[in-house]
Amino acid sequence: MSRSDLERLSKEELIELVLKLHRPEKTSRTSSKPPASDRKERREKARPGGAKPGHEGHKRALTANPDQVVEHRPASCSACGAPLPTDLPAEVISVHERIDLPLVRPTVEQHRRLCVTCPACRTRVAAPRPAGADATPFGPRLHAVATYLKTFQALSYERLQAALSDLFGLRLSQGGLMNLLRRAQGCCAEGRDAALARLRQAPVVASDETGVRIEGANSYHWVFRCEDAVVHHAAPSRAAAVVGEVMAGHRPAVWISDRYSAQQGHGERHQTCLAHLARDVAYAVEAGEDLIPLRLQWWLDKAFGLARGLTALAASTLARKRRELEQDLDAILKAPARCDLAQALQTRMRRARDQLLTFVAFPGTVDVTNNACERDLRPAVIQRKVTNGYRAMWAAKGEADVRTVVATAALRTKATPFTTLLATITA
Repeated sequence: MSRSDLERLSKEELIELVLKLHRPEKTSRTSSKPPASDRKERREKARPGGAKPGHEGHKRALTANPDQVVEHRPASCSACGAPLPTDLPAEVISVHERIDLPLVRPTVEQHRRLCVTCPACRTRVAAPRPAGADATPFGPRLHAVATYLKTFQALSYERLQAALSDLFGLRLSQGGLMNLLRRAQGCCAEGRDAALARLRQAPVVASDETGVRIEGANSYHWVFRCEDAVVHHAAPSRAAAVVGEVMAGHRPAVWISDRYSAQQGHGERHQTCLAHLARDVAYAVEAGEDLIPLRLQWWLDKAFGLARGLTALAASTLARKRRELEQDLDAILKAPARCDLAQALQTRMRRARDQLLTFVAFPGTVDVTNNACERDLRPAVIQRKVTNGYRAMWAAKGEADVRTVVATAALRTKATPFTTLLATITA
């Protein structure tokens, strides 16, 4: 804004402009920004880490079945120097453990085809070609380790190459690693299809997405979640067409998401993530002087409290509490706002008015937030920040398939990522 533009402003407009310029910056508490982006002075005001006064300490539990037990028995008396026989009764006064990793080196199994001459007819007979002789020389555990390090520890090709060399003495070219990962990702196709099938029958579905670079262009990593499946999907677009492609015409009873328009209208009913609204409200409370954000904050606290105790309440009690929340919200939305932040909040809440309390009609099945999807996306966000995206779309889609299989298995059986990968690749 130029000087002449400022001179044309009225006194009230200048005051409003100055107030806006002096508003506090958004933080991880008042927006979707990560905690690491918070200003240093805010972090310095935070409570110090470590154990608090009165906290009972914890220590590592002893191993129930150690691989080796070494007993240390005194050989002589410390008082008189007399020898102590080994058959004297003894008691354990302390136990100390030493934990280490064994030297890991790859095992190479070399198969040699032999040819012999039949003594009866002099025919040269060759042994049949062993299964997998024309495929990769690398076994399933190596495939699982490489995929785990690349996908869940966010190693680049160069760092993965160095890790395999330094830790296991394996020397693979980056092209060989790419082929290895591609084969491992292909093993997840069946698990991905099974998760998709469950998603396309689910009555409640949640979704979210985050940006990622694929083949040098801005693209998106989507996640869809239901009660017994998590589906990751890489796409060049953030449009609603991606949802249509993944859901294949299925329209669940409830869809859970933030207020982004492309994620609206895919279910019979919609639950807007109240956590997103709560962050916006927290910023308005901190930056403005209007009472409306504070009233909305109290209203959201009541809604979160109702969500926590939803399954323990009778139907009549739920109906009464919902009516009270709706009446309170109507009063807040009708109140005159003196601040642009408060006005913006009122507008957002009016647009999502029918999507704020959907969870009340589905006790125990519809979450009040979309935090589960955000947690599912977090490893992909870390991978994006570390490696800056994917060189090829097949790599992005393949990694999405791996995450789909691992996340769905963790949802159903609590299996660890490496356990799931090894079982999938070995199958």
